[in-house]
Amino acid sequence: MKKIMLLLAMLATTASYVSAEEQYTPFEPDTTPVHYIHNPVMDEIYYGDDSKPTIIYVNENVTTHIIMPENIKMVDISTSKIVGNQCSDNIVRIKPAGRMMKNELVGTITVIGERHLAQYNIVYSSGPDNANTIYNIQPSEMRRYDNPDVRMPQNVMARYSWAIVGSKRKYFGIHEHKDGIRAVVNNIYTIGDYFFLDFSLYNDTKIKYDIDEIRIKLTDKKETKSTNSQTIELQPVYTLNRCKSFKKGYRNVIVLDKLTFPDEKVLRLEISENQISGRVIYIPIEYEDILHADSFDESLMKQFEQPYYLHW
Repeated sequence: MKKIMLLLAMLATTASYVSAEEQYTPFEPDTTPVHYIHNPVMDEIYYGDDSKPTIIYVNENVTTHIIMPENIKMVDISTSKIVGNQCSDNIVRIKPAGRMMKNELVGTITVIGERHLAQYNIVYSSGPDNANTIYNIQPSEMRRYDNPDVRMPQNVMARYSWAIVGSKRKYFGIHEHKDGIRAVVNNIYTIGDYFFLDFSLYNDTKIKYDIDEIRIKLTDKKETKSTNSQTIELQPVYTLNRCKSFKKGYRNVIVLDKLTFPDEKVLRLEISENQISGRVIYIPIEYEDILHADSFDESLMKQFEQPYYLHW
């Protein structure tokens, strides 16, 4: 009888073991190799050209924002233990997927901009106070690369635009006045493969002007019903002033791809108000005015010096 009871117990144990094997699948380790550092030695961590450790510290309770001084084109994270996304043109945010070991080297992140790239090691910090909440990429940490799709980075366009805003008005023949709004073109500059169009709006009324859209169109001088009549809308490459309303004065610089057009066409700057039956004003720019665009004087840039990160 004792032998029978022992045999039944052994069979029950075997059955439970088999059912457990069927219920739980074996754990498959992460295919991404992770280098664990409990007490990090400085020569084990990647160094940049300036001989300083390029490390970003993260914690699961902190969102780390990485800011690049030019638009970000791509971000590569080498491990699934770090999650993140691009939340703005030049900002990417990252965060650990969970708790990790103190000073664990989780992986690397590569941030690729318009003309530069930067690479950092991501190290886990056990305390939230030691994690980076905001990390500004310094010019010394970036490496330049040739990008044929980007002829001029937007931060460079911003620097030129700010210098143009600080310059004196040279064009006095391009202006329009309608519904108490005066629109004038101050300057037209050609820099490389781009036109920089500098214009101002003046509100002679007591009603605030809310800007709905600023559009650039290439249209016929004389609108006809002919099927050959065409209006082409041009997309600005860069716009300096993002302000959407003003009470008295407004100035902006719009960057366009360099273009030529026939004499029977006109470049029309259109500013519309964000209201029902809102005020709309048009500024026609003749081809002759485009041909007389000034080449940029580098002395203007010397007169206007702004910190690198203020152009975003």
